[in-house]
Amino acid sequence: MDPTSQDINLNSPNKGNSMDRSDNMADVQAEGAAAANSALPLPPGLTEEEAEELHLELTKVEEEINTLRQVLSAKERHASELKRKLGLSPLNELKQNITKSWQDVQTSQAYVRTTEKLGEWNERVTSSDLYLSASATLDDITHSEAYKKTQETLSEAGQRTSAAFNTLGTAISRRLGDMRNSPTFKSFEDKVGNLKEAGSAESAKRHNH
Repeated sequence: MDPTSQDINLNSPNKGNSMDRSDNMADVQAEGAAAANSALPLPPGLTEEEAEELHLELTKVEEEINTLRQVLSAKERHASELKRKLGLSPLNELKQNITKSWQDVQTSQAYVRTTEKLGEWNERVTSSDLYLSASATLDDITHSEAYKKTQETLSEAGQRTSAAFNTLGTAISRRLGDMRNSPTFKSFEDKVGNLKEAGSAESAKRHNH
């Protein structure tokens, strides 16, 4: 089994052995750190023994941090594997988070109070004298004689415009038909036909030669 895929259990029976090894490593690292820092001047009021104890404690804390990082990394890999088996993609997780966030917003006190306040304002506006007066005025306008006459005038104008275009189209079509049936147009067609026949005969002669 790949050591990187093994889960690290803090409650494992081998925890004592691991901690013993960690303590041994910590002691070695502490001795090395102490030797490296022996040449450094000590802070005021701190003895060599106290400094050595602090270095040892720091090394143990850093070792514990590294152990916790390994545990966290193993748990994250395990969680990713469980999500993969459940078919939970990052996109699905994002959708679920957005849905949950929106549900939380809808059930929040601020959202509920805002919705209630908007409902109160809408009721006040629709029941106000100004709103009712404006609605009544608009209703009176749509039922007034002037409004009805304006609508009838616009309707008549549209019908007349449409009829005028139809009449113009009919006149143009009729005029074109008259031109095609006129002697001048027929004479023009005959001339064009003669020119085509002459051109064909000339081309035939050149081809024979």
